[in-house]
Amino acid sequence: MKQEFIQVGRIVNAHGIRGEVRVQPRRVSPALLTRCKTFYIDGQAVVPTANHVHKDMVLLKLPGVDDMNAALTYKGKPLSIRRSDITLPDGEFFDDELLGLEVYDCDTGALLGTLTAVDEYPASKVYTVKGEREILIPAVKDAFIRSVDLDAGRMNVKVWEGM
Repeated sequence: MKQEFIQVGRIVNAHGIRGEVRVQPRRVSPALLTRCKTFYIDGQAVVPTANHVHKDMVLLKLPGVDDMNAALTYKGKPLSIRRSDITLPDGEFFDDELLGLEVYDCDTGALLGTLTAVDEYPASKVYTVKGEREILIPAVKDAFIRSVDLDAGRMNVKVWEGM
């Protein structure tokens, strides 16, 4: 089932004295966040008057936040977007969307388990699938990941010998 909101970062601090906030992206590129027009903080829509990347962080200027003290009141708050507001390339998904998918062997149709974690490694992401046993699957399209259907809650994977 598709999620309506995706957490994309956390406000970690104020930046400067003019009320900007520093956002640490969560499993997304900072450049992706600059494409977003509306964010959600505590369930409320917020349209920043400015946003840009600064040293792997995103700086946002929130409306009505004009000094450091006002910006500090947002420290620690999660930042979300509405999933329908952003388009990813075909075959790409936010990590949070994949959690909970049932994972099937594309050759046998056997249920392997549920995707419970997405971890970042230098070569690629790795999916943890828990079923009768725990399986680690590299998130490499076509080699291991054959298809993802969020509406059906299903991922089909190619299981290689020794996995």
